[in-house]
Amino acid sequence: MENRYKKRKVFVAACIGMCFFGVSMIVLGSVLPSLTEKYGLSPLQATSLVTFLPIGVLLGSLVFGPFVDHYGHKAVLLPGCIVILLGLEGISFFSNIHLLQISIVAVGFGGGALNGETNALVVDISQESERGSLLSLLGVFYGVGALCIPVLLASLLRYFSFEVILNGIGALMLVAILYCFFVRFPAPKQAQHFPIKDGLRILKGSFVLLCFILFFQSGIEGVCNNWTTSYFGRTTDISLEHSLLALTCMVAAMSAARLLQVVLFKKVNPTSVLPYSLLVCGLGFCLLTFSPGFVRAAVGMVLIGAGLSSTYPVVLSIIGNRYPDFSGTAFSIALAIALVGQTAMNALMGLLSHHESGICAYPYLMMGSLVAMFLMYRRSLKPHN
Repeated sequence: MENRYKKRKVFVAACIGMCFFGVSMIVLGSVLPSLTEKYGLSPLQATSLVTFLPIGVLLGSLVFGPFVDHYGHKAVLLPGCIVILLGLEGISFFSNIHLLQISIVAVGFGGGALNGETNALVVDISQESERGSLLSLLGVFYGVGALCIPVLLASLLRYFSFEVILNGIGALMLVAILYCFFVRFPAPKQAQHFPIKDGLRILKGSFVLLCFILFFQSGIEGVCNNWTTSYFGRTTDISLEHSLLALTCMVAAMSAARLLQVVLFKKVNPTSVLPYSLLVCGLGFCLLTFSPGFVRAAVGMVLIGAGLSSTYPVVLSIIGNRYPDFSGTAFSIALAIALVGQTAMNALMGLLSHHESGICAYPYLMMGSLVAMFLMYRRSLKPHN
């Protein structure tokens, strides 16, 4: 019997899942000061809590793909949303530090699974001509979820405790989960067998190149988020407030550019856009060299955000087009490699920053990564690769 689903309803469910992923990525950083005060955590204990989130994200990114291909999207999207909700409630209610750590891992695990699952879902319900556009629109909802937590906490903490605010957010999330429960999703693509062995066969040629493009993309984003303010603080006269404002310019530019791509990718082949995006990003990092003032730094961060915006939609669209029978497994591998890249490049930047002039390497390391991405992208587009 044909599996009939309504594309618009399924896409809304994917956007809900991406919002949940945005929430999962930002909630710990937003409530960590409150948790530290509530439990009297030392700086070392607070730092150790943060390490549990990426562990969960990596685990979720690794396991979701084969389950999507074998059991279907609903079997991953719904549990992923529920796990994040339970993790948030655990952060709100648990006073035992070990249970708190488990809750943080759960939030990360659900977020990692939903990040890949929602992208794979959009690929499966879209035609090749609209895939890049829909993936860009999906990415906008990450920002919606990520922004709602700090905005709500900043607005309501003077009236309510963070636990009450998280419970209110949890109630809204439960309504969203109920919507997803009643949506019919596409049928599983590999229902007859578990696709790990078959999926691993794609680990060659252009697929590996595409994965390592995401390795560097994710690394650049992570380094920009974590080290930009330190770079400005140690190499320029820009104040901390202006450094944070410049970093906000990058995030805003990335979201705005993805909205523009929703229209652009309907008229232009997305694969032709990425090289120009990398060039724009490179120009942004050029502006950050030689002790820029605030205006030049802010313009540079805008160019960086706009330039980075197209990589994930374009690369994931290509992967979805090339490996339609194993899109979940392919996305799982690609996103796990991307997370490794973020961890590795942050660690490298951390090592460099220990030296007096090491932080000065920040824009040059990023430009080198962009060159590597460009060369790998050109190679990945060649036939029979």
